[in-house]
Amino acid sequence: MNKTPFEHSSNSEDELLPEYQFDYKKAKPNRFAHRSGKPELTVVVLDKDVAEVFSTPEAVNKVLRALIEAMPHASN
Repeated sequence: MNKTPFEHSSNSEDELLPEYQFDYKKAKPNRFAHRSGKPELTVVVLDKDVAEVFSTPEAVNKVLRALIEAMPHASN
């Protein structure tokens, strides 16, 4: 009898390979991504000393917004 694609041989008992090669050229955008309801975020990595002072995203954003307000605006 032929094996179905889901049958495992006795040699590969749910073993993980050390590395997998994916062909990202065949990848498609996530069609459900817009449903997350979260605002668009940009991730920034803080140095350890800065992160100790600003431990929440709200604290970082508050200081950066104040800095933006204090900056002189460039005239076009």
